[in-house]
Amino acid sequence: MSEWWTYSLADFLMFSPRTYWRLFELYNRDIWPAQLPALAAGAALPLLARRRGAAAQRFLALLLAAAWAWPAWGFLFARYDTINWAGRYFALGFAVEALLIAVLGAAAGRLRIGPFDGAAGRTGLALFLAALLFYPLLAGISGRVWAGAEIFGLAPDPTAIGTLGLLLAARGHSARVLSVIPLVWCLVTGAALWTMNAWQTLLPLAAVLLIVVLPAARHCYKKNITM
Repeated sequence: MSEWWTYSLADFLMFSPRTYWRLFELYNRDIWPAQLPALAAGAALPLLARRRGAAAQRFLALLLAAAWAWPAWGFLFARYDTINWAGRYFALGFAVEALLIAVLGAAAGRLRIGPFDGAAGRTGLALFLAALLFYPLLAGISGRVWAGAEIFGLAPDPTAIGTLGLLLAARGHSARVLSVIPLVWCLVTGAALWTMNAWQTLLPLAAVLLIVVLPAARHCYKKNITM
């Protein structure tokens, strides 16, 4: 029996890259035309964040919760679980995030996203727009078929990255709580993409770096100013 330290991440990958990317092609075919309202709902999120008032923020939270609930069931549990036994547990994590967003944001009104000013706000908006608009283009850019595009609110990776962008522009303890599951997912998917030699691994890992480094840098800056 080989020693445990002789294993690499690739040894734990239970599917081929072709199988993984093909899953998105079949998924998009089965749910068409859900991609259109998903993109429209995603585009509405930063617009709602710019509006003042609790109603807009609560509606934003409802849309964001739905964006996590759909891939939890439609992709991770119903499809990804067929090639990876951990899919059901990932689905549970996404469902928990959807519930937390609905409770903290829509019901309790404790989630406040925006305005997109300052370094954190502008970076958060850029990260969200990259997840919404650029991420679907990766299928074609990387040589895969366009039918395998990953859409915010339907696929897990752009949903997690885009949510981190929105939360980077949010304030308060609730935003930090809601960042935990997206951060964990970005680390998990980043590791999986790394083993598949997919350059897209840079995107979720870059999102993690931004979420961790920017708030820390802002805290240090404010601390130095007050000294």
